[in-house]
Amino acid sequence: MQHPLEFIPAQYCKRFFFTFLFLTLILFAIFRVLDQPLRMDTSPNGIVSFELARTSERAQAIVDVWKGRTTIFSDGVHANAMMTPAGEPFLYNEVPMISAAFGLGLDYLFMPIYALTLAFATLLVAQKHQGWIKSLATLAGYGVFAAALFDAVENYSLLKILLGAYQSSYPAIAAFCASLKFSLLIFGLFVCVLGWILPKK
Repeated sequence: MQHPLEFIPAQYCKRFFFTFLFLTLILFAIFRVLDQPLRMDTSPNGIVSFELARTSERAQAIVDVWKGRTTIFSDGVHANAMMTPAGEPFLYNEVPMISAAFGLGLDYLFMPIYALTLAFATLLVAQKHQGWIKSLATLAGYGVFAAALFDAVENYSLLKILLGAYQSSYPAIAAFCASLKFSLLIFGLFVCVLGWILPKK
C-alpha cells in the first residue's frame, strides 16, 4: 500500500510540509482567540466541550448559556465570562454564539490544511523508514484524511445544533465523529514522533 501523497516528488515534500505547518499554526492561533468566549462553566474546554457533549440535554445547556437564555448569578466562587460581582445577575451577550458559528465555518478551511500538514509529516516518515514504521506512516497518512472527513460531518452536526436541533441525533453524531477524529489525529502525531525519534535504517 502506498502513502496517499506518494505521487508528490520527494524534493518538494519538506517545502509543502513547512508551508502547511505555517498555515496550520496561524489558524490554530485564531481558533485560540475564538475559543476564549466559549469557555464557561457549562463548557470549560470551549468548543471541545460542545463537540463531546454527546447528549441533547448537555448540548442544549451549553448553547443556552452561549445564547444568553440563562441568567447566572455569580456566587463569588464560580467564574462567569465577565466575572460579575457576587449576587448580581449577568446575561451573556451574543459574542459566544458569533465565535462558535464563525469558528465552525472557519474550520472547513482548517480541515484540509491540518490534514495536509500531518499527511506530509507522515509521508516524510514513510520516506525515511522501511518496514513496519513505513507501513504505520502510510496508514496514518490515510487516517488524517479520514479525520478531516469526520471533522466535516461533526461540524455539520454542531451547526445544526446551534440552529436549534437539540432533540435529535446530532449531538451523538458530533461526539462520535469528534472521538474518531481525535483518535486518528493522535495516532498520526504518535507515528510522526516515533518516526523521527527512531534512527533511519
